[in-house]
Amino acid sequence: MVMSLETYEKQLRKKGWFVLVTNQLDREIWPAQRLLEVYKNQGVVERGFRFLKSPEFLSHRLFIKTPRRIEALLMIMTLCLLVYSSIEHKIREVMKDEEPFWPDQLKKFTTRPTARWVFSCFHGIHELLLEGRRLVLNMKPEHQRLLKILGPPYSPYYEENSGYAP
Repeated sequence: MVMSLETYEKQLRKKGWFVLVTNQLDREIWPAQRLLEVYKNQGVVERGFRFLKSPEFLSHRLFIKTPRRIEALLMIMTLCLLVYSSIEHKIREVMKDEEPFWPDQLKKFTTRPTARWVFSCFHGIHELLLEGRRLVLNMKPEHQRLLKILGPPYSPYYEENSGYAP
């Protein structure tokens, strides 16, 4: 199909426009650019809710009949998503100024891992209590580096003889 340059440019301009409707009328607080950024970032939130629907979350095996219990479950799941997202944000914030060291699924180093991937990389780390000593097994250098930059709230759980007792 052959089209003129003018027709092509019209088609191209059509693709660049869409309607964005809002009830935020204060243009000083909500300029068009900010509205567009917020709109484009909603995928982050939607990705989080996709996590809640994933088979690993086991929500497909729950059978709840009363609306009150469904609302309670949704509140708990949303709270879990908030905690999960805040942990991911914390990990990414502390890694932002670091040289990439955390391996992703393709074994390339990144400073923006998902919390899910970080959690899965911590599987297999075990605590061994032996004759009054606490040993942490299977810690790799990247685990130790991440825990060091995350700081005191996280590191005591993975230190040998830290005094932490479950």
